Amino acid sequence: MGKKQAGTGPLSRRPDNSAFKQQRLPAWSPSLTPQTVLPTFYILSLVCLLLGIWLLITVEYTYELKVDYTDAGTCEQCFNLRKHAIDSSTPCKCTVSFHVPKTFPRVSFQHDVVRLSARCLPQGDVFFYYGLRNFHQNLRRYMDSRDDAQMVGRKNNLKAPSSYCAPFDYDANGKPIAPCGAVANSMFNDSLTVMYNPTDGSKIQVPLYRKGIAWYTDKNVKFRNPPTNNTFSLQQAFEGTTRPLYWQRPVYELDDIDSNNNGFINDDLIVWMREAAFPNFKKLYGVLNRAQGPFTEGLPAGNYTLSINYNFPVEPFRGRKELVISMVTWFGGQNYFLPIAYLVTSGLILVTAVVLTTVFVKVGKKGKNMEE
Repeated sequence: MGKKQAGTGPLSRRPDNSAFKQQRLPAWSPSLTPQTVLPTFYILSLVCLLLGIWLLITVEYTYELKVDYTDAGTCEQCFNLRKHAIDSSTPCKCTVSFHVPKTFPRVSFQHDVVRLSARCLPQGDVFFYYGLRNFHQNLRRYMDSRDDAQMVGRKNNLKAPSSYCAPFDYDANGKPIAPCGAVANSMFNDSLTVMYNPTDGSKIQVPLYRKGIAWYTDKNVKFRNPPTNNTFSLQQAFEGTTRPLYWQRPVYELDDIDSNNNGFINDDLIVWMREAAFPNFKKLYGVLNRAQGPFTEGLPAGNYTLSINYNFPVEPFRGRKELVISMVTWFGGQNYFLPIAYLVTSGLILVTAVVLTTVFVKVGKKGKNMEE
């Protein structure tokens, strides 16, 4: 006799008679009543209010100073010079004076309402950024215009850049560009030097750490130089390639001081290659070296002079350039978005709670006060 075939009847697709498949698992269905909902709204409003005030106070004491040097001081001549691509290789230097009203990063404050006095010890280092406005690094074609295989030092990609880099893959003579692409070609190349001017009339250069400003994974994983050894230098490794169109020097000569900071592992290059999400952004340029006086306590208040080797043009995209000096706390840099968002959310929740309370008082639990 043949074996009876299972599951051929009209109920063959019926789920098993289990609690899970028959949806008989225990469930919790909260009963939403005014006695539970209204207190929740008021508590949430209070929590958001306290968080917003706390973050707002933190941001208020996170000092940040911006110095727009696009056409300020003696930079107007350089600004006009960089309007024309034919003058891109002509050197131009300028200076801008600015004043630091408060010492970075040691601060002290007093809250008069509750008579709370607190002294904040140094919160961390003082960071120097360069800032650009109206520069859209988030365009898809711009972000794709790079060769990541070339940036990890692969020889084949060094001499044969990816087609994504076009038209910045080869120069007019057919020579491969390293690094190729629009991202590398538009690298920020202004050189910034900050001088401190004490009251005694002297000038002291503000010492900066210019290395160690890139992400660890970028420095050690995503960017690598072509293989070299004692008899095969970095310059020889890049032989047969040329620098990007708007660069003043080849990639293997980006750092005159530290030869280990040249090539694709140059910190400034790595920082620039991580594209920004918004058109107004800042990128790390250096960190204050607090091992030298008078900067052991931070960046002292007073008068300063910013000296610029003016190379980066901003007129083609109607942008602006600035030096940003900032301290960083546990909350990060100075950003008012999150505190304002918490305060606005607190206000909206409070208004909603008041409206619900008014409706409940006027209408009643069973709607007994409603007109027929």
